[in-house]
This record gives sequence, C-alpha cells and structure tokens, in this order.
Amino acid sequence: MTATESHPESTVTVRAACPHDCPDTCAMLVTVTDGQATTVRGDPEHPFTRGGLCVKVNNYVDKVYSSDRVLYPLRRTGPKGSGHFEQVSWDEALDEIADRFRSSIAEHGPESIMPVSYLGTEGILNGLNVGDPFFNKLGATIAERTYCDSGACTAYTMTLGATAGFDPESVVHSRYIVIWACNMVSTNLHMWPFVAEAQRRGAKVVVIDPVRHGTAKHADWHIPLRPGTDGALALAMMHVIIGEGLTDEEYVREHTVGYDELAERVSQYNPEWAAEQTGIPADDIRTLAREYATTDPAMIRIGVAVERHAGGGQTVRSIACLPALVGAWRHVGGGLLQLPLWAFPVNWGAFMHPELATPGTRVVNQFHLGRALTGELGLDPPISALMVYNSNPMVVCPEQDKVAAGLAREDLFTVVSDHFLTDTARYADLVLPATTQLEQHDIMFSWGHFYVTLNTPAVEPLGEAIPNTELFRRLAARMGFTEECFTRTDEDMIAEAFDWSDPAMAGITVESLRETGWARLNLPSADEYAPHAEGNFPTPSGKVELRSSAAAEGGNFVVPLFRQGSNEHQPGGVVDPLPHYVPPRETADTGYRLNLISPKSHAFLNSSAGDQSKQRRVEGEQGITLHPADADERGITDGQYVRVFNDRGQFVALARVSDEIAPGVAMAPMGHWPKNAKDQSTVNAVNPFAFADLGNAPTFSDTTVEVERM
Repeated sequence: MTATESHPESTVTVRAACPHDCPDTCAMLVTVTDGQATTVRGDPEHPFTRGGLCVKVNNYVDKVYSSDRVLYPLRRTGPKGSGHFEQVSWDEALDEIADRFRSSIAEHGPESIMPVSYLGTEGILNGLNVGDPFFNKLGATIAERTYCDSGACTAYTMTLGATAGFDPESVVHSRYIVIWACNMVSTNLHMWPFVAEAQRRGAKVVVIDPVRHGTAKHADWHIPLRPGTDGALALAMMHVIIGEGLTDEEYVREHTVGYDELAERVSQYNPEWAAEQTGIPADDIRTLAREYATTDPAMIRIGVAVERHAGGGQTVRSIACLPALVGAWRHVGGGLLQLPLWAFPVNWGAFMHPELATPGTRVVNQFHLGRALTGELGLDPPISALMVYNSNPMVVCPEQDKVAAGLAREDLFTVVSDHFLTDTARYADLVLPATTQLEQHDIMFSWGHFYVTLNTPAVEPLGEAIPNTELFRRLAARMGFTEECFTRTDEDMIAEAFDWSDPAMAGITVESLRETGWARLNLPSADEYAPHAEGNFPTPSGKVELRSSAAAEGGNFVVPLFRQGSNEHQPGGVVDPLPHYVPPRETADTGYRLNLISPKSHAFLNSSAGDQSKQRRVEGEQGITLHPADADERGITDGQYVRVFNDRGQFVALARVSDEIAPGVAMAPMGHWPKNAKDQSTVNAVNPFAFADLGNAPTFSDTTVEVERM
C-alpha cells in the first residue's frame, strides 16, 4: 500500500504517525472521505503497532474536529485567567508579538524573554527543538527541559555510552524479564505483546513498583518497594551477585572497568540493610538477585519513574551495572532497555542551532517557572515576556500555585500556541492556533523501537491553524531574521532530519518512506540483535564503566538533548564515579506521613487529552489511591473527597481505597487540568521543584503529603 491509497469514489487512506511523547510512536492509517478525516487506526503491517492504538489516540479525529479547537488567533479581552478572547488576524497577532518582544529587549534586554516548551508533539520538525533557533537568535533566556529521562540518560550514558543496547522486539527471547518502574500496559502498551509472548514461552516476568498496577497484575512476581529506594535494591542485588560468585567472570574481565572498586563499594549494601530501606524482605532480595544472575537471557526494562527521586541518577547507574556483571549482554534478549532513540542518527544540530545562542546566556529550568515568574529566583532582568508552545505548564510544572500567580501578572506578556484553550492559554495575551498531526508534515524517531515513521498530512489545516514550523518562520520574518534556517520549508527540514548517510539509514530515503510510511533502521533483526556480545560499548574506554570516567567532568551535567549549548552553568564539583545510595529527601519526618507518587495517567499523555470527553470518562476525575490501613487511620472511605496537602500547596481528590498500593504510599496520577478539578488544583500543586542527583531530573516521587477528609 502506498502512502496514499485510493479507494472507491472519494475515499483515500493516508499514512501518518502518532505525535505523542510515548515510546510506541505508532504508525497510523487515516481514512479521508471528501477531504475530511473519518477514522484513525493502527497500521496492521507495522511490526510494533500491529494494528492497534491506545485510548489516548484511537479517537484522534474527535480532537481534530472538536468544537473547542482554537482555529484563529485570539487576543485577551478579560482578566487573565478568565478565558475571554476576541478573534484577530495573523498580521495583528504577529505585529503585536514582534512589538512586545522588541519593547522587552529595549527595556530589559533579550534575557527578559523566556520560551517554555516540551514534547506536546514528538516529531523532529514540530517537536522539542522547533523554536530553539528563533529564541537562540533572539538572545532569550534558555529554558532547560529536563522533565523526562534527563537524569536516566545522563546515568545510562555515563555507564554504557549512547547505545540503544537492546531491541524491544528481542524480549521474546528473554527468559527473565524485570520491568522496573514502568506500568507498561498504560505507558508502553505495544511492547507488552512481546513480553506476553516471552511469558508464554516460559519467561518469568518480575515487576518492581510501589503499585500493583495493570502490568504488575500480569507479572509472575510483584515486588512493592518503597518509592525512591530502587537504588538500594539494585546495590543489594550486586552485593549478592558478587558476594556469591554469580558474576560472569570472563565478561567482567574483558568488557568492564572498575570491577574491584565496585565490589568493594557494594560490600556495604547487604540485603538486610536494603530491606530496611525498601521494605522488601532480605530473602526476597536474595532470590531476585540469584534468579536474575542465573537465568539466561535476562533483561531489565526501566521506566521514566525510576529517575524521579533524589537519587534517581545513581539508581540508574546501579541498574545499568547489573547486565554486565552477569554477562546478560552476550545474548539476544539480554541486557538493559532504556531508550532505543540512541540508534537513530537524528541531525539534532540542524534543528537546535546552538551556534545562534549568545555565549553565557542564562539558563532557567522549567521546574522553576513559578519562581521565575513570581520573582522568587531573583532574576535580573526579570521575565517580562513568555512564549509557550508544545506544553501546558499549568498542568506539568511543579508549584502549580506559583505558576498561576506568575501567569496572572499584568506586566507579563504571554503568548500561547495550542490546539485548545488550556489552563495556561487562559492566562495568555495572545493565543495562536496550532495544527494537529493530521494537518502537518513531520518525521519521527522513536524512543521505544527501531522504526522511522513519516507523517503525511491527511487534511488541510482547519481555520487558520498553522504548524510550529510555519509559526517560527513567520515570527523570524517579523523580527527580521535572515539566516537560512528560518526560511527552510517543511520538505527541506525532512531532508535534514537524519544523517541519511549513516549505516543505520541504509536503504531508507524520504522517497521510500513516502511509499511505505515507515521503515526499520538498518540493524540486525530482533532475532539476532546482540550488539554488545563482545563489548564494544560507546564509552571512553569502550567498556561498561562500572567506575565512570565521565563522572569527574563537571558535576550535575545534562545530556545536550535536553538543553541548548554547553553545560557551563551546571553545578561544578566531582560526581562519585561509583554507584552509591542516595536516600529520598522527604520522609515522614517532615510531618507529612504519606509518600505521594504521581505516575502517568492511563488515558492522558501528560496533559494531552486531559480535556477530551472520552479520555476524561475513562480516566475519571483527579483521584488519589490509599492503602486501607492509611485510609482507616484517617477515617477516609472509598469514593470520598479528600484534601491532599503539604507546605507547597493542596488539591482536592476523589479517594480510592485499595491494597494495590503499599502502606504509607499514596498515588495521584498526573495530567488532569485544573479548570476541571474541584478546587482548580491538581497533583503538581504539591510536587517539589528540587532536582535529582544527576541531569537536573525531577523529584516528583520524592514528595510527602498528608490527606484528610473534606
């Protein structure tokens, strides 16, 4: 089937790609009748998508044609936050933006302007880096984006290098599968059939998570450790593996560095110590370590949540050491799965253009947005203009009350580009209409499989909506920027998306993708993929660095994918080159006795779809799950509204009482919109802004709260 296949009369099928920030990056088929999209379905020929889409996407046409879509530029007419706007022309909107940006620069300097963006769309063209050249040229404050995997990526590459390492489809060959901090059936759904196939073939599936969620219920063994103590479990596993002689001595000798130092370090982390930290019996820790070390092939799949506590980086460092110790990398189906995106030769520089940035430009992490806007960071100059795209900071940023207070400033000029009038957009001075994936060109890498996917527009843009690429072309023209990167067409950008000469792209061209829609990277098949059977890790030593040579290079550095320019502004000092335990910062000693975790919702993708009627029906309202013992102590019953609070803020949630959660732990999924919540607040009202130990990662799982009846 070609990229656009004709059907009887005026119906065609167009090949597309799911735009969401999700490891599955599904290949989609869009049915278009008389110029209107009527259905979206998964491509049954795609080896990973296999014809299915998740609840977040399978009614995507409802989003495209929603009566709530923003289809024309809007100017605020009422108080900030009121949601009162009037339609204006694109020329009026662009002129006002250019005038206000120039005024901010003249009065305060270019750093008084700040962009806020993330992965509201994951495409290479319209996603993470689409606005970077414009704001670099402008001289604006650099917004560091470390919401997701920055700490894990930093730790992973310190240990193993920038290697894909493991093919998700190879898991069918695994015989011991550890799913660590990942609710796969909700957040990585299309990998689950491969795990289930391995399970049918006799593999043992172990899930390590504080919650007995949907994935854990399908596992052979669920290990409910305390949040933020994953590192203690990994270190104790190494203690057992090394202490009981369960290592692959040849692999360790030939393909690792720092083994003796690591062995001495982990000698202090015995299972009894780890049991006190994690709440997992010492005998269970020994059993896990022994089974993992003696069952070939063994693999570990880590989720994003594993980094979201004070010691998240060192946790990933510890986990990343395990496969080398037992020689798991020797086998197809053995190793560690973090992000397959390292296999894609994406030409990031062509989209980031860090050379346009002024050296020494200040960096503000988006976790600090509320403090930046309210003056608590003491920025000089203060932020006087804000532009938000591909993000909804009122939902995804911590310290939600401070974000709202900052956005409410009358002296702050705010522009938001989005599909809908989000909680953030309601505070904007100008709201700009963005196209959906069915209305724009894009090309996709994946952070969950090895397939490149081309997205072909299925319908013409509705109203006056434009893609992000066109938005920044227009803004650049208004500001008088003449560099070639500001005049490229979408076709030009697709041609620059990858290093097409890289061996991984052999046999793949833009033209071939127009015919097929997708293609697997030129790598060995999933039945043969074992790239580190003989070592060959892309680290300075070429080996697994149990003792990291990169650790001494400059403290809490961030992988460049997550920020512009160098790491010159990162905290200095030396990072301990050996894995070690960093305990949670917040404990019951704070006076708040419940450890709150805020995992991804089942029906939302971060804040995307958080205002869609079908997804809201599936997800329900903002809730919180409590263990029966914790609920009884507080006089809380199932289905009752409760107040969740700490010294950062509060929100109201619907209580769910279940033994699926460990005692002392509470769970409130993120992604709900404040405007739909009982008290206009959701879980990020109580989450901290503090960084983890590596990569400026978030610490959303390092949160203590108290809960009381309303």
